[in-house]
Amino acid sequence: MSYVTYTTEALVCGSFDQNTADKSFLLFTRDAGMLYATARSVREEVSKQRNALQDFSRIRVSLIKGKQGWRVGSVEAEHNDFSAATDREVRGSVVLVYRLLRRFIRGEEAFSDLYDFTISALDTLAKPQPNRRLLDLYVQTHIMSLLGYVDSKAVPEILRTKSLTEIASLTGEFPLSELEDIAAKATESSHL
Repeated sequence: MSYVTYTTEALVCGSFDQNTADKSFLLFTRDAGMLYATARSVREEVSKQRNALQDFSRIRVSLIKGKQGWRVGSVEAEHNDFSAATDREVRGSVVLVYRLLRRFIRGEEAFSDLYDFTISALDTLAKPQPNRRLLDLYVQTHIMSLLGYVDSKAVPEILRTKSLTEIASLTGEFPLSELEDIAAKATESSHL
């Protein structure tokens, strides 16, 4: 019996210890959605995969679909969003994005638009931002919108028509309370 290997980009959204040296990883992949994959002996000090498979990492991974589920083949580390964060606010934004993904994405369904938006959002959030609260709320509501929890028309007009980089450069007063209400309602109405 031959096994098929898939190579894809992924975000490490969580990890769980198994047995003595094994570990399961919750990966948000560009091509297969959210899935669990197991890596053997990854907790041993001599493991070459150990550093690449840390939480909050962006990786390029080869996954093998077997009888027992997904297994990690080779891994190439690209970037760790949490470790690269310059201050506490940036780390908070990174954790917010990863928590949203972990909480609201279910199943092995490709979300390439969401994956691409998440990567650009993490890149934007990594830089110092004058309106970090606005940007965090926008990213949160946009992710929820892409997943179907928020009607995109509920987002204020000024934010619907601008790109992420344009929103990051906005200054002045904005309807933060509206975005907070939208995010809170989406989180409450979630089935999770």
